[in-house]
Amino acid sequence: MEDAGANWIHVDVMDGHFVPNITLGPQIVEVIRKATRLTVDVHLMIETPERYIADFASAGAEYISVHQEACPHLHAVVQDIRRQNVKPSVALNPATPLVMVEPILSDLDMLLIMSVNPGFGGQQFIEASLEKLRAARRLKQQHGLSFLIEVDGGVKAHNCGTVAAAGAEVFVIGTGIFATADYRATIAEIRRIVDGQADAAA
Repeated sequence: MEDAGANWIHVDVMDGHFVPNITLGPQIVEVIRKATRLTVDVHLMIETPERYIADFASAGAEYISVHQEACPHLHAVVQDIRRQNVKPSVALNPATPLVMVEPILSDLDMLLIMSVNPGFGGQQFIEASLEKLRAARRLKQQHGLSFLIEVDGGVKAHNCGTVAAAGAEVFVIGTGIFATADYRATIAEIRRIVDGQADAAA
C-alpha cells in the first residue's frame, strides 16, 4: 500500500462481540508500525475499548477510533487516548445520529462516519451517510473546529467524488482497492477524483 501511494494504513480491530467478525490485536499493529512509515490509524470495533487504549498506543497507533455506541463514558475514553499521546477519534455507526457526539467534537482530532454497518468488508455504501457527512462539515465550519472527517465503508472510485463533495477528508477503502488489478492505478484515480472535488470547492 505504501508503494502503491496510500497515505495511511487503517487497521480494523474486531472482537466478535461489538461486531460479529474477529480480526487482530496490538501485536499485529506493532508489526505494521515497524513495516511502514505511513500513518497508522486504528479503528477499535470492540466492547470496552478503554481496556485496550494503552496497548494500542504502545503498539504504535497514531489515531485511535472508538465507537460512541461502545463507550458510556465517551469523554473519559477520549481524554485517555490523548493522554497516551495518540490522536483521538470517535466512530459512529450508520444508524447513530450525529447529535450523539456534538458535545465532544471540540475534543477530537477525527470523526469517523461509518457508511456501512461495521464488521465485514465488501458492503454497499449507505447513501444516507452523505447527509451525515454534510452535517459534520457544517458543524466543523460553524464552530471553527479542526477535526478530520473520515468515512469508512463502500467507498470506491465510482462514488469517491460524491463522498468528497459531501465533506469526507480521509477515505478508508478496502475492496475498492484490493479487489482491483492495479492498486497504484486505483489509488491514483481516486486521488485525482477527490483532489478535483477539493479544487472545485476552493
